[in-house]
Amino acid sequence: MKRVTVENIEKVLDEKVRPNLALHSGDVKVEKLEDRKLYVRMVGACAGCPSAQVDIEEIVSSELTQVFPDLKEVIMVTGVSDSLIDEARELIRQRHQAGL
Repeated sequence: MKRVTVENIEKVLDEKVRPNLALHSGDVKVEKLEDRKLYVRMVGACAGCPSAQVDIEEIVSSELTQVFPDLKEVIMVTGVSDSLIDEARELIRQRHQAGL
């Protein structure tokens, strides 16, 4: 098990996460690691994308927690209200379920 450090997290992001985000002209930036919680910001095309939270949950968090089981949570830092993000997440899930 790898130790949870920003350096080790950056390596996993470079190897497993960033190539997927780059397909959509996006990236993820580590803001801080505090109390085993990782705060990240989506950048590039991912910054304004309504599915950014889903990407955090399905791509970033899943990859990192596999490598770092001690990592408590991956939190997306945004300038947008949490209620708006929740609304966007729900709309995206509805679209995915409808096959759009």
